[in-house]
Amino acid sequence: MAPITRIYSTKDVDMLLAIDTIIDSAIANKTFLQTKRSTWADPYFLNTKKKINDIIQKHLGVDNAKTLRQATEIVKSIQANALLELAEIKVQIEQDFKATPDKKEEILNQLGFTTYFSDASASKDQEALINLLYQYKANLTTELKNEIVLKGTAAAALTNIIQYADSLKNADVTQEGTKGTKKEITQEAIQAFNEIYGTVSSIAIIAAKFYKGDATKKDLFSFSKVAKALNNPGPKKPKIV
Repeated sequence: MAPITRIYSTKDVDMLLAIDTIIDSAIANKTFLQTKRSTWADPYFLNTKKKINDIIQKHLGVDNAKTLRQATEIVKSIQANALLELAEIKVQIEQDFKATPDKKEEILNQLGFTTYFSDASASKDQEALINLLYQYKANLTTELKNEIVLKGTAAAALTNIIQYADSLKNADVTQEGTKGTKKEITQEAIQAFNEIYGTVSSIAIIAAKFYKGDATKKDLFSFSKVAKALNNPGPKKPKIV
């Protein structure tokens, strides 16, 4: 018997988070949606959400999608703040030491900007950001700090960056631990994932059509946009509109 293949392109956990978010949107807009389809009458959407959470608990070993989403949001918040402050430090170093380009490059390289900043900022690569923060923390000596401060960068700004290293590392470990499958992903699990994906896919496609004149509402039922907003896009465009 041929193995069951996934009918979606994202990671399992990313798909489940995205469809759970879509169902939340359906619940929030059920007054309108239920006037369009009688089969969506209560408790259809609530039952679908329960199925998603039951699947997550059974096959991933996590209590519910909310737990996963909260872990992801914590990482995203730390990541956003750290990147903002790192960008501010980087631009000041670049401008303050532009008259001595070799020194400028030496500092940027020493603090991890040269190796990791591009991937951390442009690609939102968590591992790259963690590596940057730890290299920054390890190499921001008192001597180097004083040298940068003398050029105009606030000492507090340089010090604040250091706290993000452990915070992000701990949050990332928590997130990955939450995402990590405590149970093996079996053929039974893939079948269950496919079935719930198919159910929510149909809901999303139909609901998006009902909101064809309202772009904001329509986007609530776009898998690709919801997944991207959760910062977990898959390698390929998913099949849900």
